[in-house]
Amino acid sequence: MELRVLQYFLAVTREQSISGAAEALHLSQPTLSRQLREMEEELGTQLMIRGNRRITLTDEGMLLRKRAEEIMELVKKTENEITLSNDYLTGDITLGAGETDGVRFLTSAARALQEEFPDIHFHIISGDGASVLENLDRGLIDFGLVFGEVDTSKYHKLKVPYKDTWGILMRTDAELAQKEVITAEDLWDKPLIISRQRSSKSSLIKWLGKNPEELNITGTYNLLFNGSLMVKDGMGYALCFDKIINITDNSNLCFRPLIPELTEEMHIIWKKYQVFPKAAEKFLLKMQEFAE
Repeated sequence: MELRVLQYFLAVTREQSISGAAEALHLSQPTLSRQLREMEEELGTQLMIRGNRRITLTDEGMLLRKRAEEIMELVKKTENEITLSNDYLTGDITLGAGETDGVRFLTSAARALQEEFPDIHFHIISGDGASVLENLDRGLIDFGLVFGEVDTSKYHKLKVPYKDTWGILMRTDAELAQKEVITAEDLWDKPLIISRQRSSKSSLIKWLGKNPEELNITGTYNLLFNGSLMVKDGMGYALCFDKIINITDNSNLCFRPLIPELTEEMHIIWKKYQVFPKAAEKFLLKMQEFAE
């Protein structure tokens, strides 16, 4: 399968019509139709349903669209890395991170590197731990910022000199808002909103002292901003890290830490046997310097 044909396919998915894609690609409609038909024959499956006005992707077509987008992103990234000048350091560095105050470690190191090499550009992709690992494994990011244990058979790690503190995000008129700290027993009968990636073996669930099925978990969140909206609308108490949601005097939300205190260490990770371009190598050295 040629990259050129994948680009044609992605153009059709964007325009949702062969005629619109042909115009955008400066191709004749019959030529584009033939290329797509030959691709379907090569793959042995139907990728799209051709309607009178628009194209609809089959399940196989939606899978190919996702993979094609990843492939083209990798091609672009690889081209940029290979064409770096030996005389002047430039390039793109892509980082994956969840919502944490520890991102300041990344931005501090990035800013310091840009002072030396202003044509290095940084891109942060937000997501939970599962999506960070997925993007790292697929080569879509160079480094990931993760919490908890690291699979050292797959990744190198660098401990970040930050810790996140667990606590409760709640409305200021909530029953528990009158307390300075929150115990596990305080939460056993309360509606809880937790991160979707908290497993039954996580430190948070262990701290709560109950199995998940014994708790009143009314909702989960991927990114805490959405979880904070659930809290604002009175759906429950969100178990989360401190310093993520900006709580001001005008906010109707407040944060209370847990007792006994519960914190999470974090690490920068990257794939073993990773061959970095020069810009990423420099950034790794800078992060190691900042972590000392």
